[in-house]
Amino acid sequence: MAVLNASFARGLRLRRLFRHGDGRLLVVPLDHSVTDGPLRCGDLNSLLGSLTGTGVDAVVLHKGSLRHVEHGWFGDMSLIMHLSVSTRLAPDPDAKYLVADVEEALRLGADAVSVHVNLGSPQEARQVADMAAVAGECDRWNVPLLAMVYARGPRISNSRAPELVAHAATLAADLGADIVKTDYAGTPEQMAEVVRSCPIPVIVAGGPRSADTATVLAYVADALRGGAAGVAMGRNVFQADQPGWMAATVARLVHEPRRVPDRDGADERLALSL
Repeated sequence: MAVLNASFARGLRLRRLFRHGDGRLLVVPLDHSVTDGPLRCGDLNSLLGSLTGTGVDAVVLHKGSLRHVEHGWFGDMSLIMHLSVSTRLAPDPDAKYLVADVEEALRLGADAVSVHVNLGSPQEARQVADMAAVAGECDRWNVPLLAMVYARGPRISNSRAPELVAHAATLAADLGADIVKTDYAGTPEQMAEVVRSCPIPVIVAGGPRSADTATVLAYVADALRGGAAGVAMGRNVFQADQPGWMAATVARLVHEPRRVPDRDGADERLALSL
């Protein structure tokens, strides 16, 4: 993880975020409730407790959720506060809008902030402008920015098309993000092209919910083979029968990249560059 151009404060926060020191991240987004309704995973505070000590680097939460969780869970996990939302009931569910700002996130104790942009939405222009404004505030307050950028909209037929994933990733970098979360490009080779075109760490979205652990781990392994810096995995963690165990299993995979299970479950030692 390069922080040569970061201020001391921003570099310190990035160091907390990349706490394993290997340039890799496992983020567990828990911001789905605004979009889809209740997480249906039981008590949020208990869920956070089950993730503590598993190797999860950070969780993503909305500002109101912080009133209902214990600060003690964040001794070994960073807090990323999400700033933009939409609901699936909206006329354009892909149109994200800001509901919080960077200064507010700092007052609430966040280590970083995140914003969501959907390229191809009819409201793309506002979302891109909002992300650029947040990036400016992050520069002012020395706060890391995770940009969640996807190609989603009425004219997008394949959001995982490598050229669209690459466009999403580079847009995040060009507008000042420190890390970008985007779709997996389909194959390790295609993902490698995306990573090569982007100067900031690329983490992939966690994929659709699967009850098969081997399928989830194979997905993560493929992303790592493609050079992804990690994964942001929500539903496949918090909807698992044992969220803590699932988080720990994925964390070992992310942070021990030279020992990655292949699709048949056998161990394969990979010389992945860090």
